[in-house]
Amino acid sequence: MATRHSSAQAVAEGERTDKRRELLIMNEGSPGAPAERTWRWWPALRLALVLLWLLAAMTTWWTAPRQQGYEQARADAAAGRITAYQWGDRWDASSPPRWFDTPALHSSGTLGPLFAWRTPDGRRHWTDTDRFDQVTITDTVDNGSYSGPGAIGVAQDLRASGLEHRAGALHLPTPVVIWAGLVLAAISVGVVVAGPAPVRGTRWFWFWLISITPYGLGLLYWWAREHPWSTSATPAGHVNRRDRGILGLGLGILASILISLVLLALHTALGDRWAPQPGT
Repeated sequence: MATRHSSAQAVAEGERTDKRRELLIMNEGSPGAPAERTWRWWPALRLALVLLWLLAAMTTWWTAPRQQGYEQARADAAAGRITAYQWGDRWDASSPPRWFDTPALHSSGTLGPLFAWRTPDGRRHWTDTDRFDQVTITDTVDNGSYSGPGAIGVAQDLRASGLEHRAGALHLPTPVVIWAGLVLAAISVGVVVAGPAPVRGTRWFWFWLISITPYGLGLLYWWAREHPWSTSATPAGHVNRRDRGILGLGLGILASILISLVLLALHTALGDRWAPQPGT
């Protein structure tokens, strides 16, 4: 009995020693520090985050503004199929959006010539009202407030259908995208900043790469390459070879340029239906 009791005490003491050593390593911020109760949840959490990213990405793609003909705009206005609309003269599409933003439509004063609208299925469309076949001008609207006859024709249809009060900004993300972005940002930044030290790159490396890379693609790269809390992810002596912050900044900028070129090529090859790019 005494021997068994002594063995139990030795095992318990060894476990306490290992626990103290584990806590010491974690407090020092060593990459790959074991946290058995936590890292087991990482595969499930990573899968959930990927699915959430896919939901936000697909919603953003579905609601991205797509160019339509002038007659389609007038037909939707006349039929009352417009749930919201906005006038403008240029798209803010100078650079890829961060995360799940959509290009914004800006106006310099007069209403038009660009007209954007949303239909009941949640999709957004836009047209250039300077490109029309014919339009009949009446005195039902203030003609001087609009950029030209095409814009006046659309405005007349909006008034006739009782849709004038539905004017508003269309570039704001949908609630699904807003909440998905907040959850992804909170969890990802929280893990990078306050979690165990990353294995493959420093905290600054992942912070810059996640923040700068468009469409949240930096998140996907982080989830695929990094393994927080995994005891087997770090080979011996790997600590000093982690990717540094300046590399993350450079890769983020390079990714922005390359993604812009790829999207432009896809837009040219596939058209606005599959690769919408307002303003190009």
